[in-house]
Amino acid sequence: MIEASAAGSIAEAVDLAHYPLHALGSPAGKALIAECRRQLAATGCCLLPGFLTATALATMAAEAVALAPLAHRTPGSRGTAYLDAPDETVPEDHPRRRLQATSVGAVAYDLIPQPSLTRRLYEWDGLLDFLAAALGKEKLYRYADPLGALNIAAMHAGEALLWHFDQTDFVVSLLLQKCGSGGVFEYVPNIRSADAPHYERVQTLLDGSREGVIEVDMAPGTLALFEGRNSIHRVSPIEGDRERLIALLGYDTKPGTMSSDRLKQRRYGRIG
Repeated sequence: MIEASAAGSIAEAVDLAHYPLHALGSPAGKALIAECRRQLAATGCCLLPGFLTATALATMAAEAVALAPLAHRTPGSRGTAYLDAPDETVPEDHPRRRLQATSVGAVAYDLIPQPSLTRRLYEWDGLLDFLAAALGKEKLYRYADPLGALNIAAMHAGEALLWHFDQTDFVVSLLLQKCGSGGVFEYVPNIRSADAPHYERVQTLLDGSREGVIEVDMAPGTLALFEGRNSIHRVSPIEGDRERLIALLGYDTKPGTMSSDRLKQRRYGRIG
């Protein structure tokens, strides 16, 4: 049950008329959950455009713009599609050895002020309950990681996020500001499975094939749920003077989730 005071405060951020997070048991709430699950089952991606009210979007975008200069970057960074060290036992052009350029700035959770609307939304139990229902999970928990629980990913001209698979079952994001051009989220749904890595398909994609690629040109204010463990994805190169700013909200099906020290050092330039 969401208390009236909590629902009232979050109404400042979420368009409850279209996305009734305060009434998940109502017919409209059940229809919303069913639609989320339908999209995820069909493509592994669920998009909820206009999730934020116009006022909330303006506030959260301004927060992100102010925080963006604090983003940590690693110039010249390269990685594999599997987000692990290159496998030296396979040929150089094998996807597990092949390195791609990647660059994205990340503002850590502990740099996002407690009173900010972005942080208040992330820490609201009503959003947590909705996401668990939409993703078909019995219960979700916010990350315990003081750096990685909530991030603002900031990308400016010339930056791009490499083709990769996630190491988690799902990612939740809120686009706050589009770049001038480029910066399109692209993915190939279920290009692999737990039993079949399909390296040849991944290699063809890395060679430039567009077969099966879905482009998702999201509008600011869109909440996205994405299951990326088996669906390879990237963000295309950023163009123009305006940064692409997106909030990444960390959740797991078990409590106490922390990022590895290796990941924290690479992403935030520190481990604490």
